[in-house]
Amino acid sequence: MGFLKEFKAFAVKGNVMDMAVGVIIGGAFGKIVTSLVNDILMPPISALMGNTDFSNLKVDLSAIRNAISKASDAVVNVVSGSGDAAAEAAAEVAPIYWNYGAFIQQCIDFLILAFCVFMMVKMMNKIIKKEEAKPAAPAPAPAPSKEELLLTEIRDLLKEKK
Repeated sequence: MGFLKEFKAFAVKGNVMDMAVGVIIGGAFGKIVTSLVNDILMPPISALMGNTDFSNLKVDLSAIRNAISKASDAVVNVVSGSGDAAAEAAAEVAPIYWNYGAFIQQCIDFLILAFCVFMMVKMMNKIIKKEEAKPAAPAPAPAPSKEELLLTEIRDLLKEKK
């Protein structure tokens, strides 16, 4: 039972709750930034670059694989004396792509996200500085000392005598 109490105390602590809220808001913020990149920023950039979509940029590495496969098949054919079965099997293999455009797109997404977070933190720091710069509400007057209370009492008694 002690374990559950300890876990409850940990889970309800302010830091854990703040972190959970941050993760949830961060996920939503990530979706907003992804939409900003994909729907707002990338179309004009793509238009300027001749309708290039970075995520579709890739290099077909199948030719390298096929060349290596043909060389190894030639060696196998010479050693085993087999025919075109190995060449036909290599032709049916799916192509291999090096998707460097997806990496470029992710880098652009990261830079935009980092810039948005930087601007948000900068804005929050500005707001915090404004709050700190505001003059604090005047503190209430301190309670009168015993001497002041006694003197006030004497003054009031003298006023009554007159």
